[in-house]
Amino acid sequence: MSSALKARSESIPVESKVDAKKRAEIAAGIGRALASTYVLYHKTHGFHWNVTGPLFYSVHKLTDDQYQDLAEAVDDLAERIRALGEPAPMGLDGYLRDSVVEDVNDFPDVEGMVKQLARDHLAVADQMRDIVARADSAGDVYSADLLTARIGVHEEAAWMLNAIALK
Repeated sequence: MSSALKARSESIPVESKVDAKKRAEIAAGIGRALASTYVLYHKTHGFHWNVTGPLFYSVHKLTDDQYQDLAEAVDDLAERIRALGEPAPMGLDGYLRDSVVEDVNDFPDVEGMVKQLARDHLAVADQMRDIVARADSAGDVYSADLLTARIGVHEEAAWMLNAIALK
């Protein structure tokens, strides 16, 4: 096989004013956020497919919008990790291990679905706050901005989901 066709997943040199060790630490944190985002994407998509009842349309539509946003976010996070010079994590076992979102195999009722997803969004937002602080202190403003924007998306998603769950 040609060397041009071999996959490369090692660290790559990057020209940056951000220290290489700090970039690697930030990339590792973003990798954990990527894992959580991926697990939340999977859970949201599963709930989207399986929602039933009087709130079907509103929850189905909301989760559709949310899982599509999460899919884009996974790609953005992975590409930021690569831009920092580190390999993007892959593998479901690692995602489940590193995620603050718990995987599920059973389907709760609609209220349980939206409450779980709202809690999960807030957990991911909290996880990202720590990485923002590290990125800020290292002068990695792009990573800090990317994650700060994602925190806003997660908090808005939680608000929308919680509004549905009100009785």
